Amino acid sequence: MADWIGWFIAAGVVLILELFSGTFYLLMIAIGMSAGALAAMAGANGPMQGLCAAIVGVVATLLLRRSRFGKASRRDAAQDPNVNLDIGQSVAVAHWVDGVARVMYRGALWDVELMPGSDTQAGHYTIRAVRGSRLIVG
Repeated sequence: MADWIGWFIAAGVVLILELFSGTFYLLMIAIGMSAGALAAMAGANGPMQGLCAAIVGVVATLLLRRSRFGKASRRDAAQDPNVNLDIGQSVAVAHWVDGVARVMYRGALWDVELMPGSDTQAGHYTIRAVRGSRLIVG
């Protein structure tokens, strides 16, 4: 079997693994392996093929990391409505005691804490964050 065929088979296997992982990082490694296959087709020896694959894979991975697809969300999970579906929901607070209250929410009693800068009047509040078993409202 020719070297370039082995490189393309390995790139295909990594590409299939990429479909299961859901990230683009294995795709960048598969691109590097394809570069190794192209180097093999051009007649490069084994170490040069590996070096070419490594350089292209690392550069592609670094470019991905700098792009908008590689950046992880910097948002705090306690305040992210995509992580916690309670954020954005409404709760009714009957009365406050030093900025803290107890409310019935989703069939259970929850501690509720008022966000800084909000007034302590009875009424409906929106959940802004969740810290443990405490709802932060504003």
